[in-house]
Amino acid sequence: QVQLVEFGGGLVQPGGSLTLSCAIHGFTLDYYSIGWFRQAPGKEREGVSYISSRDGSTYYADSVKGRFTITRDNGANEVLLQMHSLKPEDTAVYYCAAERGSGPDWSDYISYDYWGQGTQVTVSS
Repeated sequence: QVQLVEFGGGLVQPGGSLTLSCAIHGFTLDYYSIGWFRQAPGKEREGVSYISSRDGSTYYADSVKGRFTITRDNGANEVLLQMHSLKPEDTAVYYCAAERGSGPDWSDYISYDYWGQGTQVTVSS
């Protein structure tokens, strides 16, 4: 059974850090690229970061460049999103998603085959 499960969300003060993990069941990372998306209340879902199955290339939204880092552990079948210098505008539900292969537009959520249930990240003092 294919399943993506996110862990690590929570409440953090501005300037703080969190690490989200995406545990993958039912398929291997060798053939799937993983994206992280987020959705804040009243806003559209937006792409945050992506790691390609083809060569491990990484991509980031401009709003998180230099603050977030995506990595993958093929042996553990897990993808991490390290988030630093968090801002209130980072508050959202964060989702990981899997795309077979590596499509032309990583931020297009329509491209993805499987989604996790999401984990809440709240940045507030």
